[in-house]
Amino acid sequence: MKYLVGFSRIFVGVLFIISGFIKLNDPVGFSFKLEEYFSQGVLDLPFFEPHALTISIVVVIFEVLVGVMLLIGFQRKFTVWSLLLMIIGFTFLTFYSAYFNKVTDCGCFGDAIKLTPWESFTKDIILLALIIILFVGRKHITPWLSERTNRLILFFAAVLSGFYVFHVLNHLPVIDFRPYEIGKNIEDGMNVPEGAPESIFEYAWKFDIDGEEKIIVTNGDYPVVEGEFVDVETTEIQKGYEPPVHDFTIEQNGEDFASTLLQEPKLLMVVAYDLRKSNSEMFTQVKKVTNSAIKKGYKVIGVSASSDDQSSKLIKEYALDFEFYYTDETTLKTIVRSNPGILVLEKGTILQKAHYNDFDKLEFK
Repeated sequence: MKYLVGFSRIFVGVLFIISGFIKLNDPVGFSFKLEEYFSQGVLDLPFFEPHALTISIVVVIFEVLVGVMLLIGFQRKFTVWSLLLMIIGFTFLTFYSAYFNKVTDCGCFGDAIKLTPWESFTKDIILLALIIILFVGRKHITPWLSERTNRLILFFAAVLSGFYVFHVLNHLPVIDFRPYEIGKNIEDGMNVPEGAPESIFEYAWKFDIDGEEKIIVTNGDYPVVEGEFVDVETTEIQKGYEPPVHDFTIEQNGEDFASTLLQEPKLLMVVAYDLRKSNSEMFTQVKKVTNSAIKKGYKVIGVSASSDDQSSKLIKEYALDFEFYYTDETTLKTIVRSNPGILVLEKGTILQKAHYNDFDKLEFK
């Protein structure tokens, strides 16, 4: 038991710190994932949605600190109870997501490591087993250092976590794990490599044959049957390759201009996934930045999931010299964790990306 506890202590502690740090690097992204869980049709807890970011910050900092406490052997009773309650909650969420196919990515490791719902659930079952070992054998979790030293380590871990989350909230994630990081080409990210695996579907065809219901399963071909067709159910039995960038369009009046705009040698995109939730005061700064870019020969556009009425009102209020296009809200949330934010592109390659607090750092050549 002593050796099992020792192994579990290191494995669980390190994993919680890594998982917590990845989400700490992008608390806004984790808050979007929490909003999915809270939404109607999933857990149906919409009253939590406005507080998703606060909950996100508290959860990820606590996750890091519990991992640190486990490693140093500080407050073992509180630590193992916290771990047990957290993993029970995580396991319920990942099982719910997997079984009901509600949230396709739990966000356990942010955008750094993508896990399917069932992979996430399996991971949590393994962690649950290890944490039960820790709970049963908690007497073997002994401090490696003095209590004063442990308190100092925990204090500094809390302070560093707080400063780090403050920095990324007021700027952008320090490490960008998304397919829209600086240096990436958006069009390249949409390409499917030659020979990439394709999705395989199974079709269950339902027929009425002489008053008796019969189901015939194929991989796509319509079965030759002497009977009346009733219904068909489609099931994806093997997921095909999905490019890192998908569902990316830049639409106006129902027409997609993405392929044309991504060939622009000088393109500035003002990204605001929801104009109602944007920091509206920052559009005064947006006006200055975009005017400067236009003088330097840049084509400037806005992209949002908001209605034409909302974008027209904003353009009029701030005398903006560019038009807005429609892009999917989830895509815009993925592109930049700022509302509004700015991207500078050269033929589809992202050269600069800025939070609204860093608009003054943008450079136009």
